[in-house]
Amino acid sequence: MFFLLTQSAKTMSNNNRHLTDQERLDWLRLYRSENVGPVTFFRLLERFGSAGQALEALPELAKRGGGKKPISLYAKAAAEKELAALAKLGGQMVAACEPDFPAALASLETAPLITVRGNPHLLPRSAVALVGARNASAAGRRMAFQLAADLGRAGLLVVSGLARGIDTAAHEGSLGTGTVAVLAGGVDVVYPPENQGLYDRLVGEGAVISEMPPGTTPQAMHFPRRNRLISGMSMGVVVVEAAPRSGSLITARLALEQGREIFAVPGSPLDPRCQGPNGLIKQGATLTETAADVMEVLGDMLRRPLTEPPSRGFGGPPPSAPDETEMARARKIVQECLSPVPTTVDEILRQSRLTPAVLAMVLLELELAGRLERHGGHKVSLLP
Repeated sequence: MFFLLTQSAKTMSNNNRHLTDQERLDWLRLYRSENVGPVTFFRLLERFGSAGQALEALPELAKRGGGKKPISLYAKAAAEKELAALAKLGGQMVAACEPDFPAALASLETAPLITVRGNPHLLPRSAVALVGARNASAAGRRMAFQLAADLGRAGLLVVSGLARGIDTAAHEGSLGTGTVAVLAGGVDVVYPPENQGLYDRLVGEGAVISEMPPGTTPQAMHFPRRNRLISGMSMGVVVVEAAPRSGSLITARLALEQGREIFAVPGSPLDPRCQGPNGLIKQGATLTETAADVMEVLGDMLRRPLTEPPSRGFGGPPPSAPDETEMARARKIVQECLSPVPTTVDEILRQSRLTPAVLAMVLLELELAGRLERHGGHKVSLLP
């Protein structure tokens, strides 16, 4: 038996501030600036209190981190052009502190900004991702369509990636109840082109989102970033047909790192497209034959109030900066702890015996200087 979900505005109480036009411009410029990823973005916002103040501090921070050249800031004119292009499309940019930002995504340091075409009011709903093979079988497409339709009728927003095969079937099955496509390229770039008709329906009846600038052609490097948004905005990921080492299994791995539930539809061991889901089931994923299998796992989570997402930079004045003598000593200690081998931040904190605030600042400086790489599992490594 399915039950209808409701989304209380109270669960979004920490995501209820709309950015001003100037703040939106500053957020966009900061996120698009050189060496600023999502984690760094939020660390900067926590440290300086606003994106505008963080932008002013970037050049000096990168210099302290040992940058070989001045950091490149995203130009104000470029940001204004991007926002104007989005407005011309009838789209909008939504920040992690705003009420239309996906609720589950807001609890992660995964993306500070997304661009949206369609109906942004759908995004805060409880969601489940449904992904799988591009070269899906007829049975696989039928299964994805039925699962999406049933999950939608149960009140869940269905998220997928607009790809051929399983993604297409998932969107088609849930158009009437709510579905969102996450794109690897710009929010206005339809890929594959054959899905233009489905894209147009999504803009009218659902929503299409991306974190790339409008007009961006999707590249191979963009798809893992797209996949982390698909898993991040969902409570769980359902995999229907996926070959080993496929993008769908990357999405499942990212979902695990983000603490999401994994569901897999079993299939014939003679079909290579079923090796991915069958392997996930062996590793502990929930064997899924109907939407009821998904709802049984997610039911308790959906009945419990959602935890409020962390504050996104509007919680008061920034903390005072550490003493420069202390920072100079800390930089030397941290660099001795770092190596090309990824190490957890907790391990560096234990070995260095620094305060979390000082360690965070040193890592921030190194990343802005282009000398530090962040990995999954809260690991970092030193770049050559």
